Amino acid sequence: MSGISRRDLFRVSSTGLLALASGAALGACTGTGSPSASGGDAATGEVTVWSWTTAADALRGVVPAFEKDNPGVTVDVRDVGNPAIWDKITVGMAADGKGLADVLHIGCDYLPGYMEKFPGGLADLSAFGADKYEHRFAEGLWPSVRDKDRKARALPWEVNPLGLFYREDMFEKAGIDPKTFATWDDVIDAGDDFKAANPGVFLIGLNKPASPGPDCDFLQSLMQLQGAFYFDREGNVTLGSEEAVTALTLIKRLDDAGLVGDASGKKGWDKLVRADKVAVAPQAAWGAHYMETEFPGQSGKWRLARPPAVTAGGKRSAIVNSTYLTVAGSSPRRKAAWKFVEHVLTKPSAMNKMFDSGGVFPALSAAYSDPSYGKKRPYYGGQPVLRTFTGLLDAGADATYYSGDFARALKLASDAQVKVLVKGGDPEAVLKDAAKQLAEQTRRSLA
Repeated sequence: MSGISRRDLFRVSSTGLLALASGAALGACTGTGSPSASGGDAATGEVTVWSWTTAADALRGVVPAFEKDNPGVTVDVRDVGNPAIWDKITVGMAADGKGLADVLHIGCDYLPGYMEKFPGGLADLSAFGADKYEHRFAEGLWPSVRDKDRKARALPWEVNPLGLFYREDMFEKAGIDPKTFATWDDVIDAGDDFKAANPGVFLIGLNKPASPGPDCDFLQSLMQLQGAFYFDREGNVTLGSEEAVTALTLIKRLDDAGLVGDASGKKGWDKLVRADKVAVAPQAAWGAHYMETEFPGQSGKWRLARPPAVTAGGKRSAIVNSTYLTVAGSSPRRKAAWKFVEHVLTKPSAMNKMFDSGGVFPALSAAYSDPSYGKKRPYYGGQPVLRTFTGLLDAGADATYYSGDFARALKLASDAQVKVLVKGGDPEAVLKDAAKQLAEQTRRSLA
């Protein structure tokens, strides 16, 4: 699903992640390994914030209220750009924090790497009282903000539960109700009837040859629905696990059934959708706004359902990605920076103001009591999709551990998927080989 991939909006810069690994080595050579050594705890002054695009705009929208409540602190939010922000943060971390902003907006695939490879690079927020907010965010997120010493190094901003967007009109023609899909086997079983009623239409679109880049969001979501990923919580390699093999085998079965359209090329997925060639989009909460914005001509045709389980009786909820606000360990205004982070991420009014402006889906559970989440959306046939998404944040929808080696894992997983979809490879064989390579490259143990 490359066209709608979160990667285009926030996620992966392979060069940035690879720089993270080399940056760690550079940081080790400086001898300090702790950018926080040069920081300070001033509670006033100008706080700089690095973010990108709509998220930066959302943060600017809550600055006036914060400054009013916190005299002596001013805030300068800078749109650094994406993926430029990852390279800038990495370079700053490797230079003992020199040149970093006070507050940093960081994605779920970078945060563990920064915590692992740059001890002290992010301020200890537990020292400022962050732990009292542990149970105020979507369940499963808090472990992702803790370092190996269980100190909180960030607060969750965005959470993205997985949902199943589908074209109501296409399924109606086939006499199929996607809300009845309990597992992905049910989806495959309905494939022939769907194709007969919708000639030339595919259920999903995938960038099969990974051109121009990896397209593993669907594979990852199928693993996450099983509580698995490329690494376990201890950092061991699980790319060749039973759950991973089950996920890739399911994708192969969908493809063998003629249900997967090729979404390769620039904006390939978007082109398929605009041409009415895709009926299902397993995507996260941020996709609700994206669909409305990018495909206005299809208003009233899309709906949202709980995603099917991968196996009978399996989980039907998953947090597929998230973002965080952190304070640089090198900041001379850590207390002031923490005040800003605390204000924008723990107050429902601030979180919802940012969300309403087109910002990211809030991780703060108290935000969901706002009536706006129950608002009926014409684009989705009057369905209150935001309320549907809050209901998908069930217990067990735990956040994924990306580790500091996500870029290597993503490349190997993508190569494995290409070998299966393009070259007819066996899912188990290619994943076992990929896992072995990942363990060798990262010096991690195979689970």
